[in-house]
Amino acid sequence: MNYAALLFPDFSLILCGYLLCRFTMLNRTVWQQVESLVYFFLFPVLLFQSILRNPLDLGASSHFIAASLLVGASGIALSYSLPWWPWLGRRFDARQHAAAAQIGFRFNGLIALALAERLGGGPGVLLIAVIIGFCVPAFNIAAVWPMARHSRTGFLRELVRNPFIIATTAGLAGNLVGLRLPSLLEPSLTSISAAATPLGLMAAGAGLQLHRLLENRPLALALLSIRHLMLPVVAFGLSLAFALPAEQTSLLLMFSALPTASSAYVLATRMGYDGVPVAGMITLSTLLAMLSLPFALSLIRLAG
Repeated sequence: MNYAALLFPDFSLILCGYLLCRFTMLNRTVWQQVESLVYFFLFPVLLFQSILRNPLDLGASSHFIAASLLVGASGIALSYSLPWWPWLGRRFDARQHAAAAQIGFRFNGLIALALAERLGGGPGVLLIAVIIGFCVPAFNIAAVWPMARHSRTGFLRELVRNPFIIATTAGLAGNLVGLRLPSLLEPSLTSISAAATPLGLMAAGAGLQLHRLLENRPLALALLSIRHLMLPVVAFGLSLAFALPAEQTSLLLMFSALPTASSAYVLATRMGYDGVPVAGMITLSTLLAMLSLPFALSLIRLAG
């Protein structure tokens, strides 16, 4: 599988957003409005529809769900623990860490769905839909918590008004009770969802300031190492511990090495944080995934 070709569209959209913002009349004033549109409407619709679209088979997927949640929990724990690492904790302040910690554990759901279709066909897409349904609400809560804490806004208040969390929780609840979208609404929601990721990636590119791409190198290196090196190793260990079948193992390893969520930049900026370093880490994560995905899937051979 050509991972560079698969990830190139995401990277090119980030670059496109950067060029448009820097060299055309579509300046930061325009892109701030785009960020609001993506954050409050487009991404929530995408998340809700993605989760609700595929019925969840909890019985057949229980070990896979547990392993996926543990991979995510490991990423959250490692990302949160960075201030207490020797030497590293003195290299960034609390607000920088609060905004960027999400880079270490969030994932790009659209790339996950595209790869799942190539790796496992329809059943693979369904398994990734299970991961999206269970992990996205938990990961969004984990991303919001440090930012709400350090911005001195109430955590519960931020949760109940965060559109990502509302959309994913509603989608999961609707899926579990058997709710299905009316066929009349499906084309409109699909069109709205299709706009979310391109605009989100272009907004991240528009927020880039290349001279600040590696403004905080120790923090960026630590978080990207967690996302692209440590989590694949954790996922491999969990696949052995849960004795997952080959298809589920490959999907779990793929999930562990995905590039981080493009919406991380929008979430950071909308909560009042400096999104430029986050946008830079999204760009680097997209590039690093071209290496981490083959590395993660190569670990399957060790199980043999």
